[in-house]
Amino acid sequence: MTNPIYINQKEILKRYKQPDKHTHKGIQGHALIIGGSYGKIGAVSLSAKACLKTGCGLVTVFIPKCGYTILQTAIPEVMVLTDIQEEKISNITFEITPQAIGIGPGLGQEIETQNAVHQFLKTNKSPLVIDADALNIVSQNKEWLSFVPPKTILTPHPKELERLIGKWHSEEEKRSKAVSFSKQYDVIIVMKGAPTHIIDGETLFENTTGNAALATAGSGDVLTGMITSLLAQSYEPISAAILGVYLHGLTADIALPETGYQSFIASDVIANIGKAFLSLEKLE
Repeated sequence: MTNPIYINQKEILKRYKQPDKHTHKGIQGHALIIGGSYGKIGAVSLSAKACLKTGCGLVTVFIPKCGYTILQTAIPEVMVLTDIQEEKISNITFEITPQAIGIGPGLGQEIETQNAVHQFLKTNKSPLVIDADALNIVSQNKEWLSFVPPKTILTPHPKELERLIGKWHSEEEKRSKAVSFSKQYDVIIVMKGAPTHIIDGETLFENTTGNAALATAGSGDVLTGMITSLLAQSYEPISAAILGVYLHGLTADIALPETGYQSFIASDVIANIGKAFLSLEKLE
C-alpha cells in the first residue's frame, strides 16, 4: 500500500480554482440535494445551506411534503421540490438538470424509499455524492453500485463503511478492503474519521485539517452539501472530495478559539465556510 498523500495547503492550491470575476449564478452550477423524512428535515436543510455557502449558483432540494414550509422558511435562497408522500420519499422525479446531486441526508430507509433510490440510481447520469441512509440502502444492495456514474463519491462514517466493505481487524485491513471496494465499483470513498482518509483506487489521501469539534450531529450532512457544491461547480470528483474535506476541517480549526470543542455545532461549520475560503485566497 502506498503512503498517503497529505491534503495540505500545497495539495489544495494545485486544485483550487479562483472564481471568475464575471461569473453569474447560471454558470456557478446547479446542485440537487435529495433527502429528508419526517423528523429529519434538518439534515437536508444543513446540507443545502452548506451547498450554497460553498459557492454553488443554484441549489434545489427534493424532500417529502412535510419539509416544504421548513425549507422555504429556513433557507429562502433554496428552491424546493416535493415528493407525493407527506413523510417520506417514494418517487424521485424532477424536471431540472443539475450538474451534481447529493443523496441521503435524513432520508430514512422505508421500503418505498429504498425502491425510489433504486429507480433513481438506474436512471441518473449526473455526478453523484451518496451519504447517510442512501449509503445504508446501497450497502444492502451493492449490485446497485453498477448503475452509478464513474467516480461517484461515497461519504461513510465508520459504521456505514463497515456495512459497505465488511468488518476489519486492523487499519491496514480496513484500507485494503476500501481500496478493493473502490476499484471494484470505480467509486471514491471519503472515510470520515480523525483524520479523514479519501480512497480513489490505489491512491490514498489523508486530510490535515479538523479537530474533535467536528464530532457533532449534522457535521456529515454539511460535508455532503459542500462536496456536492464543488462537483456542481465542475471540479473533478477527486478534487471536489479533497477540497470539501479540507475546507470542512478548516472551519473547525478557524472557529475553535471562539467556540471551544463543546459548543461547536454543524451550523458553525457553515458559518465559517467563508473564512475557510478567504484563507485559501491568502495562500495564493
